[in-house]
Amino acid sequence: MTMKLNEAPVATAGMLIRRAPIDVYEAFVDSAITTKFWFSDGSDRLDAGRPVIWTWAMYGVSTRVEVKELLPGKKILIEWDTGTEEVSTVEWIFSDRGGNTFVEVRNFNLKGDADAQVLRAIDSAGGFALVLAGAKAWLEQGIELNVVRDRHPDMLVEGWKD
Repeated sequence: MTMKLNEAPVATAGMLIRRAPIDVYEAFVDSAITTKFWFSDGSDRLDAGRPVIWTWAMYGVSTRVEVKELLPGKKILIEWDTGTEEVSTVEWIFSDRGGNTFVEVRNFNLKGDADAQVLRAIDSAGGFALVLAGAKAWLEQGIELNVVRDRHPDMLVEGWKD
């Protein structure tokens, strides 16, 4: 997380993934792929003008996502938790690094007082670091690390299948 005094916090995470930018981009817009490393279900692929629901059934939570901008192989910009007081903006930037991809994720426009914003930014930065690590393992090796599911084992929904 990068922050200057008197600026709202912005959560950041980044990772080099050894796949082409369009492949990494597609892994985040196609929920059938994203479920291999992040959420348990997506109602549809990301597309401008169509709200999507992402669900983490293991935790019993969902979020409503609205696409603001899609640039294939380059950028995804969404708002999530839309329709709530917790709405924020998430941006993925996909940079070509010699046929590989550096992905940077930024979560900003966090709500609440200064302390709440900082806590959300810290939590978000850690969460997105895990998402990127899971994406790297899946896209490079075909391995599901389950890092998001295993992050909060005491919060798993009772009866969640392992």
